[in-house]
Amino acid sequence: MNINIYYGGRGVIEDPTLYVLEKIEHVFSDLRINFTRYNLYDMKNTITTLPQTLKDADGVILAVSLEWLGIGGYMQQFLDACWLYGDKDKISSTYMFPVVVSTTSGEQEAALTLKNAWEILGGICSAGICTYVEDYIDFETNKEYLSIIEKAAENVYRVISHKTKGLPSSNKAIRRNHIKAALDLTPQESEQLSKYVSDDIYVKQQKEDIEQLATFFKGKLNAQGTDVEMEFIKPFTSHFTPQEGFSASYLFVITDKNRSLYIDVQNDSLTCKYENSDSYDVYAKLSHSVLDEIVHGRMTFQKAFMTGDMSAKGNFKTLRMLDMLFDFS
Repeated sequence: MNINIYYGGRGVIEDPTLYVLEKIEHVFSDLRINFTRYNLYDMKNTITTLPQTLKDADGVILAVSLEWLGIGGYMQQFLDACWLYGDKDKISSTYMFPVVVSTTSGEQEAALTLKNAWEILGGICSAGICTYVEDYIDFETNKEYLSIIEKAAENVYRVISHKTKGLPSSNKAIRRNHIKAALDLTPQESEQLSKYVSDDIYVKQQKEDIEQLATFFKGKLNAQGTDVEMEFIKPFTSHFTPQEGFSASYLFVITDKNRSLYIDVQNDSLTCKYENSDSYDVYAKLSHSVLDEIVHGRMTFQKAFMTGDMSAKGNFKTLRMLDMLFDFS
């Protein structure tokens, strides 16, 4: 029989959870049970690989210390890793015994959290130890408490050796019917992935590679965005034919792109940019495709207006000047 103990506390000397685990391990030694303790605070950089240690385990003890609220970050990281990288088929036949010791409050809620998490993972839950400790010295010197702890440890042996069955749980039904694994990987792929995730150098390199790719594609998108910005500005600028003594401003509303192209002509000076303006001599509305036809010389401003493809208001003499100012033919 192999039992893994995962301790999620901080490892401080006065932590009563360590006392409970010490007494449980003493009973296991007497019963010739193989056990291994994993102190998560010592393995915080490799927690993602710990689900692979479940391979040969018949049962696990999840031990947490409540110092203010909840099961603590280390245990939560371990359970997250089991969800992401653990072999769910193996977990389904593995017994879990919670050990929750609180020096504040909330031990019942924490024990329920561990139980729910393990059941959703598909595992089997059994009774463990859940207690509040006001004074750890009084707790450790109380012989009645010691007897309860030892009996709980003996119960671990009985439950696993007899393969005790439990009644159906809705948590397992939820997992089976509604919750999909985050990654559809084989146990071997999960193991390899968990090793990669725990490798700080590998993760750092991956982040750098992703950042480089993001920068590269952002540059591409920006370049494309610049082309879009210049889509009509370049043709107007390159085909501008100044008319001596003529000045006017035009606002083209590109209806299907929700954008406005503002053109201001002052003798031989041209301003062409995308912006809205309340100062104009001619206001025109047309679609992107119609304006594209015009700048490619397949249609004139006058023809677009006469056929109704472009609507306009303002000084129509100034409107007729467009085909002279910009000769796209």
